[in-house]
Amino acid sequence: MSLKDAYVEKLKVQLDEWSADIDVLEAKVRQADAELRIKYDEQVIVLKEKRDEAKVKLAEVQSSAGEAWQELKKGSDEAWETIKHAFAEARKKFGE
Repeated sequence: MSLKDAYVEKLKVQLDEWSADIDVLEAKVRQADAELRIKYDEQVIVLKEKRDEAKVKLAEVQSSAGEAWQELKKGSDEAWETIKHAFAEARKKFGE
């Protein structure tokens, strides 16, 4: 497996984890009272947007040719860290 393939696989696994996290948070939203539900719904929407941004970055890396993926990796790593932070903050707000 090439370095690029390993990197892409790592990103895919992280995306799957984030999707599962979103599912859990959505279940909590359904159980929350009306006031909290609005707040949590907004947070889930933001997380879905962040996850979708990550999917775009992943697609860019996957479609890159030759060594160009390494340049994209730098931007992806920064974006990934931002997204990880957003998920960590959401978990705190949801009381996990």
